[in-house]
Amino acid sequence: MKQSPPNQNLQWYYSFNRFLQERFGERVQKVPLDAGLTCPNRDGSKGTGGCIYCDRYGSGSGAADNHPDIRSQALAGMHYLGRRFKARKFIVYFQSFSNTYAPVETLRSLYDQATDLPGVVGLAVGTRPDCLTTEILDLLSSYTPRLMVWLELGLQSIHDQTLRFINRGHTYQEFHAGYQLARTHPLLICLHVIIGLPGENLNHVLETAEEVARLKPDGIKIHSLYINKGTPLAELYRQGRYIPISQQDFVESSRRFLEIISPDTVIQRLTGDPRPQEIVAPLWTLEKQKTLYLLHQAMETAQSRQGAKYKPDSTE
Repeated sequence: MKQSPPNQNLQWYYSFNRFLQERFGERVQKVPLDAGLTCPNRDGSKGTGGCIYCDRYGSGSGAADNHPDIRSQALAGMHYLGRRFKARKFIVYFQSFSNTYAPVETLRSLYDQATDLPGVVGLAVGTRPDCLTTEILDLLSSYTPRLMVWLELGLQSIHDQTLRFINRGHTYQEFHAGYQLARTHPLLICLHVIIGLPGENLNHVLETAEEVARLKPDGIKIHSLYINKGTPLAELYRQGRYIPISQQDFVESSRRFLEIISPDTVIQRLTGDPRPQEIVAPLWTLEKQKTLYLLHQAMETAQSRQGAKYKPDSTE
């Protein structure tokens, strides 16, 4: 028997698309960039090898393979996304590795190359909480008079045992210090959280959700943990020391997470985008639309039991 789709008129959560439509009155696309930087737990400052799930692209786009300079990367991405989605406005997103891990003047040059292009209305910078200084945050803040600026910080989990196991190279206390420093600046802050980390169960996820709710970030990205080739996590999987989260458990954990955080928090992502040629497991992470369908269905069921809880909307 064919399943009925979730009721698309119900309002699930505050999606990034809706937030951008409200701000700019039209579709806005994020253009992922690779600045060729690194991380302190890769270059030996804090460790080597990076996080156990991080691949050779630094959890980024790999855009530097075809366009080594930032300006050409941004122009190529804007051209492609403009044609595909008919977008005229763009957020340039420094995605790969840690994009505040360089001297300020180097960072200024990189950011300027992308933000000076016509059609750019926003700057997003992904980094680690231990790669923030007042000088760098002042630099990011200097773009706010003319651009919407998002600072994206990897939290992943509030549990230090987990952070040690995945080789994050910082504690939750260090994350909190970086977050509080960033909060003294006029920036929008988005936190990254991973569901399905080694050794974690639903209780760990909900404890992280409670802390995120207390922190009140402007946005959040939720990802399932997937395994890419050539990573330490892939070796743990091969040895049978790590079992990936199931699609249903991820859906339930995500639903419960969204119930806890403020409905005003912008949900920038609810799934990752692994490369099919790089992924080892779980293969369901390639089924982005199915995962979102199952999540919306679970929310509709919960909403029918509990009454309205979620804020717009159902599109990522």
